[in-house]
Amino acid sequence: MKLSVPSVATLALVAAALIAAIAPAQAGGRSAQTNYILRCTGCHGQDGSGSEQAGIPDFRGYVGSFARSDAGRRYLMHVPGVTNASLDTAEIAAVMNYVIATYAGASRDPQAPEFTPAEVDRLRASPVADVVALRREVVAQYVKDGWPVAGYPWP
Repeated sequence: MKLSVPSVATLALVAAALIAAIAPAQAGGRSAQTNYILRCTGCHGQDGSGSEQAGIPDFRGYVGSFARSDAGRRYLMHVPGVTNASLDTAEIAAVMNYVIATYAGASRDPQAPEFTPAEVDRLRASPVADVVALRREVVAQYVKDGWPVAGYPWP
């Protein structure tokens, strides 16, 4: 009988399930890290590197800039991965705080408050017609202010 080697995808699913089983529970019964793994790593990667060629910004050393202003925080609440994540507002706030704490590095402003469920509700209720245009607007201001931002190839 021939045994097959498990695929990387199968191993990733098993790892995610193990992490979910041992991670401390938060909103919804899953930790923010587990929700990041389950909902965000498909695009941003386990290490937060994203894929500039695919239009997925790198979190590492950049994502903290977006927590510095209301416009940047609003942008974060309207990126497709957040709007389609099937998480409640407390889970979204927890994942955002995890992402900032884990990947922001020097871009993190220690004065920027953590996301709260109430803020997530408020920001998501503010309509965004074109999230790419909003990102361009936010980034233009951040570049003027000297804040680091990741590359983004979309026109």
